[in-house]
Amino acid sequence: MVEMSAARSAAAPPPGFAVLPARGVLGVGGADARDLLQNIISNDVRRLSADTAIYALLLSPQGKYLHDFFLAAYDDTASGSSLLLDVERERLPDLIRRLTLYKLRSDVTLTDVSDRFSVAGAFGAGVAQRLALGDAPGCARVLADGVAFTDPRLSELGARIIAPPATIGATIAGAGLPASTTAAYDAMRLSLGVPDASRDLLVDKTFPLEAGLDALHAIDYGKGCYVGQELTARTHYRGTIRKRLMPVYIDGPVPEAGTPVLLGDIEAGEMRSAVAGIGIALLRLEHVEMAERTGATLKAGAATVRAVRPAWFREPAAEAGQR
Repeated sequence: MVEMSAARSAAAPPPGFAVLPARGVLGVGGADARDLLQNIISNDVRRLSADTAIYALLLSPQGKYLHDFFLAAYDDTASGSSLLLDVERERLPDLIRRLTLYKLRSDVTLTDVSDRFSVAGAFGAGVAQRLALGDAPGCARVLADGVAFTDPRLSELGARIIAPPATIGATIAGAGLPASTTAAYDAMRLSLGVPDASRDLLVDKTFPLEAGLDALHAIDYGKGCYVGQELTARTHYRGTIRKRLMPVYIDGPVPEAGTPVLLGDIEAGEMRSAVAGIGIALLRLEHVEMAERTGATLKAGAATVRAVRPAWFREPAAEAGQR
């Protein structure tokens, strides 16, 4: 069996926050905005309210990853938007293009409001309480001229804040959180084994269950149809996952993304994002379990890596039933 990680029960890092320059904000408005999203994204938009934010995916018709994002209800009068989407900034134009293909003549507006809003991640012990948020994933509230919410994927990730660039730092600092760095935020994320957009999820290649995105609350299996739903549901119920995106402890120099992970001469997977000591890799389960069973080592470049299974990771129904 793959080793179980103790990361979830380990002490939380010191409280802090970091503005995340790789994130942008898409404003979505119009009378048909929620209906459009409900028909195409993986989560149930009916759950979205002033008190609840959600995490969701836009998949290809073949069920492969295209975009992931956070959705928060917030009325931005300047853009006429009623929803704010925390998205990957570099790929925001592609997301608008894809959503435009689906909206046709629907009353939906799509506006890049990244000049009006920045995104920050707040993390560490007691962050939700300092921001007057509930501990459950997705708890949300208006914060100054923006919105704050407990990370919908995993409460241990802390909170996310969408607010004007000129005031976001002062707003969060006013809650008693000191400024930190994106590197510290990234290390915390990696220690929990949570992927970060297209750094870890290959566009039009990654299947969401290979990354455990259903366990991170990105998929609602009861909501009905959405783009890519058929294959995603079939994979879930049949449990046909052979590869996993998993955290790895790194002993040695940090491997670059794309570095093959080897079990002897066998290619067991490849590295994705990493910092000193910890990273994420897409690994074949049979090879990881072989390494655990035999005591063999996994290598990535000049480094030795050891795969772990975070406590939040759940196995597909059929796979779990076979154990």
